[in-house]
Formats: sequence, structure tokens, C-alpha cells
Amino acid sequence: MTSVHVARMGTTSHFFASHLPGLRMSSLRVLVVACVSLCCVWPLLGDDVVSTGKSRPELQPFDQVMIDFLKQHELPGAALAIGRQGKLIYARGYGLADVDARQPVQPESLFRIASISKPITAVAILKLVQEQRLKLDDKAFSFVKLAPHLDDGVEPDARLADITIRQLLQHTGGWDRDKSFDPMFFSVKFAKALDVAPPAQPEHVIRYMMGQPLDFAPGERYAYSNFGYCVLGRIIEAVTKQPYEKYVQAEILKPLSITTMRVGRTRLAGRLENEVRYYSKKPLTGASVFAEDLGTQVPNPYGAWYLEAMDSHGGWIASAPDLVKFIMTFDQSSPQHLLNDETFQLMIERPTGRAGHKADGQLLDVYYGLGWLVRPHLEGTTVNIWHNGSLPGTSTILVHRQKLDLSWAVLFNSRDADPAPSGQIEPLLHEATKKIKEWPSSLDE
Repeated sequence: MTSVHVARMGTTSHFFASHLPGLRMSSLRVLVVACVSLCCVWPLLGDDVVSTGKSRPELQPFDQVMIDFLKQHELPGAALAIGRQGKLIYARGYGLADVDARQPVQPESLFRIASISKPITAVAILKLVQEQRLKLDDKAFSFVKLAPHLDDGVEPDARLADITIRQLLQHTGGWDRDKSFDPMFFSVKFAKALDVAPPAQPEHVIRYMMGQPLDFAPGERYAYSNFGYCVLGRIIEAVTKQPYEKYVQAEILKPLSITTMRVGRTRLAGRLENEVRYYSKKPLTGASVFAEDLGTQVPNPYGAWYLEAMDSHGGWIASAPDLVKFIMTFDQSSPQHLLNDETFQLMIERPTGRAGHKADGQLLDVYYGLGWLVRPHLEGTTVNIWHNGSLPGTSTILVHRQKLDLSWAVLFNSRDADPAPSGQIEPLLHEATKKIKEWPSSLDE
């Protein structure tokens, strides 16, 4: 039976803007109600922080970190799961999954995990490499049988043909969202250009981008690219002859006894059973990207961008225990290894050139391998790997400390902190591990 604990928390009041230009009063009332209900903490949480799941006195430092963090940053809810030596040993929920319904976060609550989707895609690609169905240095666009969308008189960038699967995994493919834009958030523009109903599907995004110039030569340097992982999802589909989501569920998740993960849905009406709601202290809205209410103001997490098209780079929803089960495949003592030792070493290998080295040639302390951020330990034999995720209403982190065979996942249903909650919570959890004198051997011990 799930246990429930309560910690005290102060209250904070937040005020909605009195008007928005261009809206009739009746429309404004609808918008205010929608924003408060769907994406705003209002009031925040009341006086209580509820925790669910089995508490363990020896792991109390983790509880303290989580409860204190929610209090300090006035966040609605979070989930934490911890695994060690191939076994799940802790799973708890904190705060509220649904503020209006006063519904607590449960250990098994589902959250949008945002860019933690990238390691999932990377492991799927590496499994295909391991099975010799792909090579890391295969040309990526040789698998993408789509015609580029070209403006009159424009030729495709010839360097597209040079991009490899390895470069997509390492974010060295040639796109730099800081220099140009992030294609995954231009659903309406791309749909209009291709004369299809918005929002644009992944194939529409790819066709449009195949007609755009690269920001730098493939392999030249690192620049984080959601779009590169969108392409990787389509490569998985081309090789396996299956939809991306179905292949990952069957070949990556099912062997690990993960059954509740899936690609999420943008609209609140598509909210899955046990999925949290997503919040912000501020009334964040944006123009709908959906044809049925195109351009009208909607709560940002529920229609101002298209989650389904982000499948392979940011679209999955999962529980914290789901993610710990996934990352524990890398534990030495895990009963289930998706990747063999050789493929694991490929995954954490330092990239050549500027992606893995400073301008003077010295090694970067942290680099992006194949789907993961990697920090080698000083002795050079083990690493920490991790990935963050961030979308409006979502902040997440998944960590594996190879030396300790220790992993954790933390998921928030708000990202209202600066920097994002996932970045701030990580060092606090590393510190908490130093306070643990005895680790349980399983969740039920």
C-alpha cells in the first residue's frame, strides 16, 4: 500500500494580467480560466507537501532534498526514483500531480521527459549498429527518402549528403539553433510552406530543412540539435520498417519490463492515465499550432507547440522508475544489458575535434557522446553519464554513476526556477549520496 506523508509549506499568491490586447472580454474570461486550470499554479500548493511511496529512514537525505527543493522554488510536484546494482531501490512522489484536484504525485506518475528522449533514441540506434543493421558512419540522409522542399532558384546544401549517423548522435551534424533557429518549433510555418494542415509532421519538418543551408560543416563542432534526433527517429523507421514508437517499445523498453512509456500527446484531452498536469507560476500562453484553433491563445504546454512531432528527441512520457530501469541496463550487475561492452564504449567515447576538445586541444571535462553527456572520472576507467530535459511545464534529469552502479531520475511538472530545476537538483542529490551509510538492496527490502 502506498504511504502518504505531509510536510509544511508556505503559500504564495500570483496574479493574472488584467487584460490581453485584441481579445473580447468573453474570450478573455475563457482564456483566464483555461490558463489557470491548465498551466498555472493558482494558488500554488496550500500549506502541505504530500509525499507518496514507501519511505526508508536510511534514504531520508533524498527526501529532505526533494521536499526542501519544492518548498524553496514553490514547485507543484516531482518524482524521484533510485536504482543501485541493477535493482530499483527507491521510488517516491512529492507534491501534486494535479493542483485543482489536489491529486498527489505517485511514484508511478507519468511525466513528459523532454530531451531524455534522446538517450532512448540513441540506444535504439546503437542496438541496430550492434546487430549490424547500421553503421555509425553511414550517411544519414541515404535512409531518408524524402524530397527536399526548395524555394525557387535554391539548391540543397550539398553537405547534407556528408552527414553521418554518428554526427547526428553527437550533435555535430551542422545545425545550430543559436545561429539560425530550432526547426522543431516552427510547425505552422513549415505546414504552410508545404501546403499541409498544421501542425507539421516530422517528415514535413525534414523536407523543409533539407532545403535550408547548414550552419556549419558536418563534424566541425558541437551544437545541440533537436532536429538531428528527429532525423534519427526516421532512420529507425526506415531500417526496422516499423513506426519509431512501436519499435522502441518492443525492442528497447519491453525487455526491461517497461510497459507504461509512450510518446505523449500535446492537448490536455490526450493526457494519459496517471500523467501529471504541467504548470507555471506565470500565465504562459502561445498561439495554437493546431488547425482547429490556429493562432488563438492557448496554455503553452497544451497547444503552442507539437509534442507528437518531437517523438525521437523530446516526445516521450515516463515514470521515474521507468527511466531508472532503462538506465540501469548499464549497471555491471544488471540482469539485462541492451548493449554489449563494445557498444557501450562507443556510446561514451569522446568525439574527435572541437566536439570533445577545447580550442587549444586539451580535453573537455564534459562532452556529448552518443546520446549522453559524459564526464570521465580522473582515474579514466569509469564515467558519469546523464541527460536533462526541458519543455514548458517540464524539467527532468536522468543520471548514472558508473563507479557506484547508482542511478536516479527526477521529474518535475514545472520548470519555474532559474536555472531549471533539473540543473539545480543534480548537485544536491550528489551531496545526498555522501550521507547514505547503508543502501537497501531492493525496493521492498
